[in-house]
Amino acid sequence: MYPEEMNESIRRLEATRKERMKQEFPMRTAEQKKELLEGFHPDYIEASMRALAVGPNKGDRTPHELANVLEAWPVLEPGGLDLANPESDVDVLVIGGGGAGVSAALMAQETGADVLLVTKLRVGDANTVMAQGGIQAADKANDSPERHYLDVLGGGHFKNRPELARALVADAPGIIDWLEKLGVMFDKEPDGTMITIHGGGTSRKRMHAARDYTGAEIMRVLRDEFQNRDVPRTEFAAVTELLTDAKGAVSGAVLVNLETGRKCVVRAKAVILATGGCGRLHMQGFPCTNHYGATADGLVLAYRVGAKLAFIDTIQYHPTGVAYPEQILGQLITEKVRGIGAQLVNSEGNRFIYELESRDITASAIIRECKAEARGIETVTGGVGVWLDSPLIEVLKGKGSIKATLPAMYHQFERYGIEMDKVPVLTYPTQHYQNGGVLVDDTGHTGVRNLFAAGEVVGGIHGRNRLMGNSLLDILVFGRRAGKAAAEAAKAMEKAPDTGLRHMDAFKAELNKAGIPEDRKSPMLLPDYRRPEMRRPYPFLADECVQPVAR
Repeated sequence: MYPEEMNESIRRLEATRKERMKQEFPMRTAEQKKELLEGFHPDYIEASMRALAVGPNKGDRTPHELANVLEAWPVLEPGGLDLANPESDVDVLVIGGGGAGVSAALMAQETGADVLLVTKLRVGDANTVMAQGGIQAADKANDSPERHYLDVLGGGHFKNRPELARALVADAPGIIDWLEKLGVMFDKEPDGTMITIHGGGTSRKRMHAARDYTGAEIMRVLRDEFQNRDVPRTEFAAVTELLTDAKGAVSGAVLVNLETGRKCVVRAKAVILATGGCGRLHMQGFPCTNHYGATADGLVLAYRVGAKLAFIDTIQYHPTGVAYPEQILGQLITEKVRGIGAQLVNSEGNRFIYELESRDITASAIIRECKAEARGIETVTGGVGVWLDSPLIEVLKGKGSIKATLPAMYHQFERYGIEMDKVPVLTYPTQHYQNGGVLVDDTGHTGVRNLFAAGEVVGGIHGRNRLMGNSLLDILVFGRRAGKAAAEAAKAMEKAPDTGLRHMDAFKAELNKAGIPEDRKSPMLLPDYRRPEMRRPYPFLADECVQPVAR
């Protein structure tokens, strides 16, 4: 299952398992956590960031990879566009086809709006389907939204926007009820009671799951509802620029068909950005858990029309990404594996962190163990990681527990000859989530007239670190809130505002003044993983639209 040079450390892990089962591993003190973060978390590497030279966040620091797409010239060439005669004219335009976008479109339609959803891949091709562990909601007698709120703030190092965290936890029980009524099959006891488990940083068991494919189950049901309601959609169409009127209000978008290269104009009374995160920028060369379209497009689009961004200096690195085999490097090993008993173990067979610390603390501890303490396990290709003692789950929960509760995880490794109920799996942090994003209020409004946002493109809800299970929750809470608010804003308008690209002139002037090279273009739309000598213009876009990704 593993090369022989890795098996010696597995034998040490097996030798300490019985003793580790008795061990009560303490959580770290606040001072120890601060020291760990400042010493080893990637966000604290000074050279990895720079201050932005243009835009609403001028002077704020952000990773170079994100700065490169925010400080870039528009990829759109306006020539040939008839802005005065749009091909579509709707009340609400939703950009993005994941959980946030679909829930926003459903709610906007339910509120009475004429809706169009556009997505650069297919409806459902999003990080939502890749979320495995669960969704949080305080809906049991021993819990409350107030406790959930305190956990959210603690996990975010008390930097969260309080009104956003409050909305998140207040809506959570209703979201679970809504999902169940739509048909989501959550894990339950034989008597119908919801099964809930702990996640990292939670003070109560409030994680609702559908085995280890919770996001896929939620997206399955949302997509069915979306199709049953026959909500208009356009797939394989990327937004290259938002439209604005003479007063700076957002009034639609320019799309490009990824199959034909044809551009078209959509006018809208309100626009909802639900474009997801930035994992495919690969901050500091980390692999990522994200889907192929997660290229920070929404941040670029919002930034150019004047939307303020928040917490753009913090990225979440999930502590347990796959470190071996190479074929699935960086893919997620859900936190649920640790939530039901697996322990993190170094090359000497010892635990070094309480497994359900918050994600940033746990990730920092793994990096420290591998980089500073030299107690990581090296792979044959020069990678490094620590063991996640998954067979311990079988000891604690009974034979067959992994296949029953973690089928997706089991098959992910089984394809490569690794049976995680018999041997541990090797793990190392992977880029997982965009903590920062477009700043919104509790209705999803961005501060730019007619522009709303929901899902991972938003910043402020989770502060400087997100807890497990709150992302599936936030896409639905704020997707529904943004959908309703956008529809109500559209209904209050007599007619859609005029369409134009006036904001581009002002932004280009800033770029020129700052000396930003004109060959740097964004939004990225799709990453390009081909070797330099193999890169050619995509048939559907100019060469500038697709940027190479540094790995």
